[in-house]
Amino acid sequence: MTTTLLGVPFDAASSYRRGAAQGPAAIRAALRSPATNGWSESLRQVVDELRDAGDVDCDAGDVRAAIDQRAQHLFAGGARVIALGGDHSITYPLIRAVSRTLGADHFSVLHFDAHPDLYPDYEGDPYSHACPFARVMEERLTHRLVQVGIRCMTDVQQREADRYGVEVIDMRAWVRGQRPRLEGAVYVSLDLDVFDPGFAPGVSHPEAGGLSPRDVITVIQDLEGDLIGADVVELNPSRDLTEITAPLAAKLVKELAARMTGDRR
Repeated sequence: MTTTLLGVPFDAASSYRRGAAQGPAAIRAALRSPATNGWSESLRQVVDELRDAGDVDCDAGDVRAAIDQRAQHLFAGGARVIALGGDHSITYPLIRAVSRTLGADHFSVLHFDAHPDLYPDYEGDPYSHACPFARVMEERLTHRLVQVGIRCMTDVQQREADRYGVEVIDMRAWVRGQRPRLEGAVYVSLDLDVFDPGFAPGVSHPEAGGLSPRDVITVIQDLEGDLIGADVVELNPSRDLTEITAPLAAKLVKELAARMTGDRR
């Protein structure tokens, strides 16, 4: 079993502030920084074990097709893929690649985010980073979507969540003690704005009142299911003025990689 990084330096679907295209390079630099080490909390040297497949060419033709093709090739070859974004629009073709490989009935999606990203379209764009999970559920690419950390739900998105049977653990439910429970194969999509901006200021859409790094790391470490793939998206290095968000993203990559190997805390 190989855990593979795949960079997706794309932010043309961002609705507000660009910069996430520089995210993959910043995360890779943080993973190799002498400020830390390559070990997970389960005492595994995961960084040295990671294979890096490079970046998807996001300047050529149909970017979504290019992401889908590269990811599907890796998944079909037995790799566990961690994609480095990039804005959140990249998650739709990534999950499509998983679905084509495993089948929609054979994996669930665990989505960490401040926003549900369920708009049918945003400002006329159905492929905006505000829409990937509408496309995922519309095409029935997975049989179960669980969203955690939501605190920017709108009436339009609530209707879409109800329509598709999305399970939403918003911040009010989190504070009351509700936690995600998933079994079987699981794909994790992790938008860094799920964190309170005090922990992760380097994002394009900061939203107060979010999760802590320990909250999310604990969910990853305690995940009952088989973690088959993941993405870490929406790092905007131009907003990471104190340089704490990229190291957080790298920490999450390490914990995701450790969980993909079967390590449990």
